[in-house]
Amino acid sequence: MEGVLAMRIEQGGAVMAPPHQVVAQRIQQLASSSQSRTQLVSGFVGKGVTNLQRKKAAHLVRRAETYSLSARCTATAPPSVQKSQDGLSNEIATDGRVFNFAAGPATLPAKVLKEAQADLFNWKGSGMSIMEVSHRGKEFLSIIQKAEADFRELLKIPENYEVLFLQGGATTQFSAIPLNLCKPDDVVDFIVSGSWSDKAYKEAQKYCKPNLAWSGKSEKYTRLPTESEIKLTPGAKYVHICANETIHGVEFKEYPKVGEDTILVADVSSNFCSKPIDVSKFGIIYGGVQKNIGPAGVAIVIIRKDLLGNAQPQTPVMLDYKIHADNNSLYNTPPCFTIYVCGLVFADLLAQGGLEAVEKNNIEKADILYDAIDSSNGFFNCPVEKSVRSCMNVPFTMATPDLEAAFIKEAAANGMVQLKGHRSVGGVRASIYNAMPKAGVEKLVSLMKSFQAKQSS
Repeated sequence: MEGVLAMRIEQGGAVMAPPHQVVAQRIQQLASSSQSRTQLVSGFVGKGVTNLQRKKAAHLVRRAETYSLSARCTATAPPSVQKSQDGLSNEIATDGRVFNFAAGPATLPAKVLKEAQADLFNWKGSGMSIMEVSHRGKEFLSIIQKAEADFRELLKIPENYEVLFLQGGATTQFSAIPLNLCKPDDVVDFIVSGSWSDKAYKEAQKYCKPNLAWSGKSEKYTRLPTESEIKLTPGAKYVHICANETIHGVEFKEYPKVGEDTILVADVSSNFCSKPIDVSKFGIIYGGVQKNIGPAGVAIVIIRKDLLGNAQPQTPVMLDYKIHADNNSLYNTPPCFTIYVCGLVFADLLAQGGLEAVEKNNIEKADILYDAIDSSNGFFNCPVEKSVRSCMNVPFTMATPDLEAAFIKEAAANGMVQLKGHRSVGGVRASIYNAMPKAGVEKLVSLMKSFQAKQSS
């Protein structure tokens, strides 16, 4: 407590340190009484003090409030609280965990989190936290090399492709890709199926000549184009797609065919490692990891080796793929902890049977949720064309925003959180990535049915 709350308050020219037992007493008051902040501040300062002194006292009380809240949030709940009264699985109820339907950063496998927790203080007996090891040391080299090897095995990545662990997220690649692949006058085709592919299209306008080969904007991004609808440019440098649109919930089940000399590029942020993918069909596959793979902070780029070394002269050094490839993703200090967690996830996915087994499980979860929506007689509605519905992000709406808000509130009260749709489209969105257990989807469906019955009665 001394390290958290130690603070000195000047009074009458002298410096006085509030006794720690008084601080502890204030925290107890914050947790158990209805005293106002003003009343608590008065316990630290006397009459005739200056405004500066009062501000310092108020700051101390705010820190006490934060400490108290943190203590309440991290404390182990008594068994009577831990026992589920709302249908949560015993493991989740015991751990104090909820079903997190967030679009990203998203839920991670419990097994991975517990292993990371064990390594956080003393990694594999090294005497250092995993967050303290040097990125140049043998400890981290073993981590990143194994992560890459497992990732290559998962996706069956051919030898003529580099795997890069980069900073800046997928959004940074909207700039890096045209800078690395194009000259300023090169034409690039974009299939815009949602907000993220639209952002990539707009960013490319700074570095090349992008062509809008197809856009679903007029139909609110609820479907994908047929082959005949895509107006590709002969000789285009590359064709860019977003394999799964997180916000709108559309997912390519088959990828567009491009010319022999045209590179196919895919942003796979939202369905990375959710199913097998034929890497050899693409020049570049890239995505942020905070959906299916790990904590926020890393983008993974899979790039064919012959595409390296052609960056435009003005390309910033940190966006030049060849520099990162030549330095094995260690040109500068990488996000070591995030890469470490990604490695744990890759090992876990392999242990589950690889991406074929993972895809089967994801399809099963998605079918349960979509069946509940489609069998609700219109009470719930998914606007996305059935043939291209995402297995990862399931948006749906109800008759009114007020009804949706009531549903989201009731879900949160029952241990299901982050179901509010993206601010740009509203509604409800359930992101059911790899680590979302089937039990979470079943619990959500159970609530949907009970909520509909209650509203219809």
